[in-house]
Amino acid sequence: MNYVSHPLIRPESIEERRYQLSIALRALDANTMVVLPTGLGKTAVALIVAASRLYSHRGRVLVLAPTKPLVEQHLRFFKQFLLLRDGSEPEEADFAMFTGDTSPEERARAWEACRVCFATPQVIKNDCLAGRYSLADVVLLVVDECHRAVGNYAYVFLAGHYCTVAKDPLLLAMTASPGGDPAKVQEVCDNLHIEAVETRVETDPDVRPYIHEREIQYVDVYLPEELQSAIVVLRELVESRLARLAKLNFRVPKPDKLSMKALNALNAQIQQRIRTRDPSAFIAASLHAECMKLRHAISLAETQGSEALKLYLGRLGAEGASSSGSKASKRLVVDPAYRSLVEAAAGWKEELHPKASIVRELVRAQLAAHPESRIIVFATYRDTVQTLVDTLTAAGIACERFVGQASRDAERGLSQKEQIASLARFREGEFKCLIATSVGEEGLDVPSTDMVIFYEAVPSEIRSIQRKGRTGRSGSGTIVVLVTKGTSDETFRYVSQNRERAMVTGIKEMSNSPPPAPAPAPSIPAVTRQADILSFAAPSGPAITVDDRETSSRVVERLYELGASIALERLEVGDYAIGDRIIVERKTVQDFMDTLVERDLFGQIKAMADAVLRPVLIIEGEDDLCSVRNIHPNAVRGTLAAITVDMGVALIRTRDANDTAETLYVLAQREGSERGERKVHPKKSYRSVREEQEYVLAAFPNVGLKSARLLLEHFGSLKAIVDAEPEELAAVHGIGEKTARAIWDLARRSYR
Repeated sequence: MNYVSHPLIRPESIEERRYQLSIALRALDANTMVVLPTGLGKTAVALIVAASRLYSHRGRVLVLAPTKPLVEQHLRFFKQFLLLRDGSEPEEADFAMFTGDTSPEERARAWEACRVCFATPQVIKNDCLAGRYSLADVVLLVVDECHRAVGNYAYVFLAGHYCTVAKDPLLLAMTASPGGDPAKVQEVCDNLHIEAVETRVETDPDVRPYIHEREIQYVDVYLPEELQSAIVVLRELVESRLARLAKLNFRVPKPDKLSMKALNALNAQIQQRIRTRDPSAFIAASLHAECMKLRHAISLAETQGSEALKLYLGRLGAEGASSSGSKASKRLVVDPAYRSLVEAAAGWKEELHPKASIVRELVRAQLAAHPESRIIVFATYRDTVQTLVDTLTAAGIACERFVGQASRDAERGLSQKEQIASLARFREGEFKCLIATSVGEEGLDVPSTDMVIFYEAVPSEIRSIQRKGRTGRSGSGTIVVLVTKGTSDETFRYVSQNRERAMVTGIKEMSNSPPPAPAPAPSIPAVTRQADILSFAAPSGPAITVDDRETSSRVVERLYELGASIALERLEVGDYAIGDRIIVERKTVQDFMDTLVERDLFGQIKAMADAVLRPVLIIEGEDDLCSVRNIHPNAVRGTLAAITVDMGVALIRTRDANDTAETLYVLAQREGSERGERKVHPKKSYRSVREEQEYVLAAFPNVGLKSARLLLEHFGSLKAIVDAEPEELAAVHGIGEKTARAIWDLARRSYR
């Protein structure tokens, strides 16, 4: 075996593969997207390019990956094979890993010391926005799972920012599956400023010697009578809802053609009618929601099983019985046909769908024939994952679930630390079967997986390719896809196959065509185009404090482009703070109406109004407020009146995120340009003595105008109130002990 020979790569450690060297050489010439099937060594290509850049340039390498387990995986790989300082052993400080668990202060210190940094993109974006360090001396930016670089994902901002500020930028983007839509792939290329595309497939002559055989089996599964009967009931329920929609003069799909595309088209009709204030449209919206729930139930019955369906019906029942449940759920759960289905499902004592037992037998047979095998079973839903874990455990097969971080209902998710630990146990053979949702599709470092089982076919070519790439890496592997006959499983099987073929063809054409012109760098204000590139880390524009949960929005990126000096903090109220007088709460039209209906809008706004003298509410979006929820216009008008008149909150409407950012920038400019000492209270030309007394007392903690009047009427003067003991203050009707203690304490506290 031949090995890669490079001064900064550990001798006789990386197998020399001609296609990897060819791709790496091309990637050293221009910003390059590398498309390689999982298992063909994208990380090895990145290592070769990184070593070459570190050897020929002074600077550091930044490697980005979307999840902490992937970041940790890249760090482990580079530590194992990369040498630094002219071939000497690297020190611990040469490698840094940044995730949300690392404090900003630690990140700033580690950045200055490291030569290679591994991070999740949102963390680096936050640090760049806050000016904690500069990417000016980054000589290579590696973007893993680059197909995510669409919309407002952090990769998009970072690629544009890096190509603008770096002294000698070079970007290497990597993915196993950029997608089959040429427009989407081109969008990724534009967003990442890609100039060349390098791709290989398993049939290419220079790749074929390194490919291990992968056998793909499709197993036909047939539904039992109980689930077939359940599906008949669910379809009848759908038909009745579609019939009512048709009577309301909507164009409805046929019940057997109830795809998401058809439902989205129906929803577009409904939203159009809502905008015209058609009363029937709000009824239609609720019926549409019922159809969505029923379609999901059908999908569960067809592809997942009776346990997943029972759990979903139970959640629907709880939602319908709740006072906060939607009208769609309430109406659905009292339908006699639906109730009969729930009663029938209650009699199912074990999993009825054959898929669970087929998985059990496949795993049992594989481990009997090859006891050291590693097996991954992919399922879309967590309920199914748990059913499979229970089924295999009952059969004496050691297995673990592998799910995302979010906790839902009574089920706890896995933290990223727990995910990493689970993968380590799997890799080391503590258990032989991993049951995973889609969180296991990207970048799992499990080279010895011998079998991958798809519990259901998936329509996404990206997900299908990533799942298949979990096997056949270091030896032959088997892929088994379970397909329930006559259901969406069959449709998705062929959709996925066609999209995979289209993707391979499209990427081949891109790699053979002249390289695309790099996308123009984002528009950056003149203040940032100075010779001293580090000035980008300390913008000279007006200061704005941003809640750290807002950084995924376009608003913050635009503020940065405008030159605002951004500080990231966790704000107790509001989303943006300007000076000590202004706090801004930003809500999209949809979020504003959802908060009004489902959450405590007035509580949020009141907390902001109580915190500062100049509270501002920005409602972002051009849609009419009444068009997004079934609420009478007078109720919306009353809400706006209460916010502006009763609470004294300034209300500003903006078109979009860019308009919001520019509005915030102007607010910050005006606040920062005020001359002289700022008055604590807003100016008023005339107040009576009574008003002045009320105004002074209302400034105390937890005391509003109403409480101030109660206290003044009881005690007769401010002095009497200040001199009173907490018990005397609390004795006034409407004044609690907390407020009384706050008044007494503040009046006696020393001024420091």
